[in-house]
Amino acid sequence: MLTIRFARVGKKNKAQYKIMLQEKSMAPGGRHVEILGSYDPHSKQALLKEERIKFWIAQGAGVSDTVHNLLVSQGVISVEKRAVKLPAKKVDKKDEEQKTSTDQTNSGDVKEEVNENIKEELKEEIKKPEVADKSEVVVAPKEKKIENKEVKDSKRD
Repeated sequence: MLTIRFARVGKKNKAQYKIMLQEKSMAPGGRHVEILGSYDPHSKQALLKEERIKFWIAQGAGVSDTVHNLLVSQGVISVEKRAVKLPAKKVDKKDEEQKTSTDQTNSGDVKEEVNENIKEELKEEIKKPEVADKSEVVVAPKEKKIENKEVKDSKRD
C-alpha cells in the first residue's frame, strides 16, 4: 500500500521535511515513488504539488496523520484534522504511591526528620576516624623487590 508521509532532511536542530509517496513498509528516508512537496516547520512554509497529491489520494494512497493535518491547514483537502497522539510517559506504580503518600503527609515535617537523621549519621562518622590496625599492615622486605626487578630484567633478555 502506498502512503504519503514526511521524510526528515536538513541539519541537526534545523529540520526540514520532504513529503514523499512511498510503500508503507519502506523506511521514511528510503526508496520513494514520487516527491510531492516539502515543508519547513521553522518558517511554516510548505511547497506542495496539489494536483499530484489529489491524484494519489484518489488512487487510494494513505496519508499519515501529520501530513493529513498539514494538507488540511494548507487547503489542499477539505476534511477535519486528525488527532495526533504522542505516546504517554510511562510512570511506575511505586512512584505514584510515593507521590500520594508524601502529598497526604506534611512534607515539611518529613524533610526536617530526614535532615536531622542525616546530620546525626554524619556526626557519628566524623567522630570515628578509621585507623587500620598495625598488625594487619605487612611491609615487604626491600630484598624481594630487588629480586623481582632482576627477574623481570632476565625475562626481557
